Amino acid sequence: MMEDAKDGHFDLIVTREVSRFARNTVDTLQQTRLLKRMGIEVYFTEDGIWTMNDEDGELRLTIMATLAQNESKKTSMRVKAGQMVSFQNGVIYGTGNVLGYDKVGPEYVINEAQAKTVRKIYDMYLAGNGYQKIKKRLEKDGDLTAMGKSLWHYATIGHILKNRLYCGELEYRKEYVPDYLEQKRAKNNGELDRVIVEGKHQPIVTKEEFEKVQNLLAERNAESRNYRKNKGTHSDDLWRRKLRCQCGHAFAKTRWHSKSRDFTTYTYKCYDQTRTGTISARLKNGLSIEGVCRAPLVQDWKIHTMAQKVLHAVFDDPEGTVRSAADMLGCGTAGVEQAEVLRDKSIIEEKLKKEQGRYETLLDMRMNNEIPREVFSRKQ
Repeated sequence: MMEDAKDGHFDLIVTREVSRFARNTVDTLQQTRLLKRMGIEVYFTEDGIWTMNDEDGELRLTIMATLAQNESKKTSMRVKAGQMVSFQNGVIYGTGNVLGYDKVGPEYVINEAQAKTVRKIYDMYLAGNGYQKIKKRLEKDGDLTAMGKSLWHYATIGHILKNRLYCGELEYRKEYVPDYLEQKRAKNNGELDRVIVEGKHQPIVTKEEFEKVQNLLAERNAESRNYRKNKGTHSDDLWRRKLRCQCGHAFAKTRWHSKSRDFTTYTYKCYDQTRTGTISARLKNGLSIEGVCRAPLVQDWKIHTMAQKVLHAVFDDPEGTVRSAADMLGCGTAGVEQAEVLRDKSIIEEKLKKEQGRYETLLDMRMNNEIPREVFSRKQ
């Protein structure tokens, strides 16, 4: 609606009551003021408020918006109270797309074929194998993920090793909503106590095995943190910081060729390929190439050559560059009067907020396995 308002598709918005427009006092006032600057009026039929003609319209609007916000707070409290009851009753949330189980009605039932894969992951990790060896073994044996994919990722293996569902327990509050007004979910890193209850489903691994795995994970994470602390995480290489593959990953830098002691060339490879292996390497080992990034290696001298060409094009003709940029932005050559629209802070902030909300929704869908990785990468 706000996008259509900016494009001038209407001059009046009719809303039944303030609570249907927004349940945040600040948002209500900001958006109605923004619409007013665009010459668009909002009429609230139940409250009899006209935002442009009534002298006391904003005062009444503030009062009604405050009441709507308070009602939203009460609703949030009721929802949280209902969630606690659901937690204690062991209600299962989510789509039920969990490796090793099939969701039959409200309960989880073991899928024996998939359960063998889960046990294999736990057995290999307890035997001292890391994520990389487990991943290679699963792909070589043809084991599939919960999404039916033959390509495994370290994050998937880690999620399985940390999921209490496999030892017969249910864990709640892995995420929470810090602010009931914004309704944005955040990862629970200790801000709230997690709720762990005994599930009604049959476990795949014992609690003793699960706890041993958690202890091993904690030890290895501590070692990894110490290593990163000593080595540092900031790269001095410009291209490692700036390059991004078409699949969304950064690039890793590896030695390519050394012609002499003083002359070494490097290549940049999509970071996803450092985990999955390149297409040629996987084909050589008889592994599936489904979902593997196909971006080729790029030598450092090629990147330097391309950057030099681009920078010369920009700085050798600065006036032409400015004109081209103005044309692309739709500002015209001078780019003064029309650019004022682009500088309207409130409009730009609204666009940013909208895109951020869309991205977080997409990320939540991917984390909940509601969409496959390919769809996520394309939309991202």
